[in-house]
Amino acid sequence: MKILYGIQGTGNGHISRGRLMAEALKYEGAEVDYIFSGREPDAYFDMDIFGDYQAFSGLSFSTKKGKVDLWSTVKNNKPRQLIKDIQALPLDDYDVIISDFEPVTAWAARQKKRETLGISHQASFQFEIPQAKANPVARMTMKHFAPVNSAVGLHWHHFGYPILPPIIESLTSLKSSQHILVYLPFEAPSDVFELLSRFKTYQFICFHPEFSQRTERQNLTFMPQGRRDFIDALQRSEGVICNAGFELASEALTLGKRILLKPLHGQYEQGSNALTLEMLGLAMVMENLNAVKVESWLGSASPGRVVYPNVAKALARWLVNGQKEHVSEISSHLWRQTIFPEPVMEQIHELGLGHGMMLSELIRL
Repeated sequence: MKILYGIQGTGNGHISRGRLMAEALKYEGAEVDYIFSGREPDAYFDMDIFGDYQAFSGLSFSTKKGKVDLWSTVKNNKPRQLIKDIQALPLDDYDVIISDFEPVTAWAARQKKRETLGISHQASFQFEIPQAKANPVARMTMKHFAPVNSAVGLHWHHFGYPILPPIIESLTSLKSSQHILVYLPFEAPSDVFELLSRFKTYQFICFHPEFSQRTERQNLTFMPQGRRDFIDALQRSEGVICNAGFELASEALTLGKRILLKPLHGQYEQGSNALTLEMLGLAMVMENLNAVKVESWLGSASPGRVVYPNVAKALARWLVNGQKEHVSEISSHLWRQTIFPEPVMEQIHELGLGHGMMLSELIRL
């Protein structure tokens, strides 16, 4: 089986998920070509697993001081190049075309009338899951950014729909070095320093794209991006302060780390993610860089560890076997292996979540 797999490259979460799918698909014997778009080609790192991948400019959002900058977004995107890349992308040799919210692959398949499967967190928004308020433009962008014929959604809870758990690396919490991991790539480093330097009894390790080498500033250590160093810092951390992306929060949940979210303003998905985790009792949220919120969170405890199964393995096997099972069957099987901490289960029951599925069957304590 030969697969074309398009992966959104704007954030590191899509790529982290892609690495796990690449390993699982390789194990199942699939031949896969990978396409990335959304950042400059030389800005990718730790990409060996993807082999001779292709990188396109695609579409991406520009940010400034923790907010989506609409003017810069319009100015920096290259619609003519996008159309050219879409038209030039060859698809005839592929048995399966997959898009993880990647527009070049998705639109090329639509133009050439090829079936496309979406595998992404964004795909879960096709269902009536908890969602933040959004203007019509944000909703239309989510729907048409990378259109597919069928989709497999990923989320922290099924909410009664055929959604799968997150695709995440199997991690183990290591002996704590008593630091807080900080990943706020859309915030200015000076703003992050101003916020956290006042909490002098805490050490913060901050990964940020503006740093090319380790830099010490009082009780903050700024680090360049790198997957292994990042994972090591995550495993040894006491907690995580981050934007409301999907993948890092998922990894932190499986390690039982307490989480403080600062969603990217103007980003519909991140607003919805923050709403969901706060609603489930799995994270605290600050809408702005707020010292009072940070202080309150630093004094809080973790809600406990969430155990998710090996979703990448199940999906890769399903793909290679011809997608014979309905997604609802895979969903039911995987949620039966998922374990939420007791306080979260109580919250789930109080909110009446999980309609359409028997929680007692899906989730074993």
